[in-house]
Amino acid sequence: MARAPTTLNSFSAVAEPKRREVLGVLARSGGEMPVNLIVEALGWPQPQVSKHLGVLLQVGLVSVRRDRQERRYRINGEQLKPIHDWAATFERFWSHQLDRIKARAEHLERQSKHPKHSSHTPHTRPT
Repeated sequence: MARAPTTLNSFSAVAEPKRREVLGVLARSGGEMPVNLIVEALGWPQPQVSKHLGVLLQVGLVSVRRDRQERRYRINGEQLKPIHDWAATFERFWSHQLDRIKARAEHLERQSKHPKHSSHTPHTRPT
């Protein structure tokens, strides 16, 4: 039995971690990249990279242009916006967690700089 397609839209396409890695490489490149440099950056076999680029192209997350014999890929940021907007609805959950982690780390740092006096050490007030 044939597998059902799992890449009908941007969300299902980026559900695959390898495709997110491909997008990450393209994003860090700051522009477009030829497929051979994407292969080099990822360290994967060229057919595997091309397969994932094909899916990303099919759903519109990347575009491609030919430059002589080279295929150059670029992220379509506009197509990523719905994913960004959806994920942003959950930002308050992870920013709250980060605030709690930061507060705890700051508390521990203050404690290490000013350890509490033991019960044997008399407390004196500065005069």
